[in-house]
Amino acid sequence: RSVKPPFPAAMPARTRDTAAIQRHTRRAHAQERAQDYVEAIADLMAEHGEARATDIARSLGVTHVTVIRTVQRLQREGLVKTLPYRSIFLTPAGRALAARAKDRHQTVVAFLELLGVPRTDAMADAEGIEHHVGPATLAAMNKFLAAERPRRRAGKQSTRPAKRSRP
Repeated sequence: RSVKPPFPAAMPARTRDTAAIQRHTRRAHAQERAQDYVEAIADLMAEHGEARATDIARSLGVTHVTVIRTVQRLQREGLVKTLPYRSIFLTPAGRALAARAKDRHQTVVAFLELLGVPRTDAMADAEGIEHHVGPATLAAMNKFLAAERPRRRAGKQSTRPAKRSRP
């Protein structure tokens, strides 16, 4: 039995590539909220020992109703557990997703800071970038950071190009 290719054979390669990129971006957008929520829940649990809907709402700047609806979806996806009138807890899958999201976020922030982006801007920009960085790009960022950190500690010249002064 033959499998139908995802694109018509007559479609130009560039169009097929663009369509694949757009599909990837839509999938990343769909996962953004789940990643932000499990990361916020993990942070609240680490800081306060629990994560309540009102605390999550405050942390993410959304309404209590939005939190309740999103938590219900996360529960269906197996990322959180809830009991009536109790805190919200991460499942093992939720904890794993939170750890990956936090790691991605920290990598992007560190990379942007190394490029000279001020910390507050790097933190804000990382909120969007972290969800769209592919595995190859993230690995390259980590490799660059691993190579650059010891150089900076030793006071050696950066591998980055020097900033040019304006004439």
